[in-house]
Amino acid sequence: MTILRNREILSMNKKELLNKISELELELLKLKIQKGQATAGTRKSKEIKRVIARINTRLNQIKE
Repeated sequence: MTILRNREILSMNKKELLNKISELELELLKLKIQKGQATAGTRKSKEIKRVIARINTRLNQIKE
């Protein structure tokens, strides 16, 4: 999983953004499952949540 930067998010279309959100949510779910075993995933989960928020913001901008 790569962390997306704003310029990468801006270059994506709506379909790509929706696909990326589903991938990131799946990865976040996997990290939550692993969280009980180790605490190393907390930083990564925080980064994934931020990327999801950036993508949602971009999707809202596309709507308007």
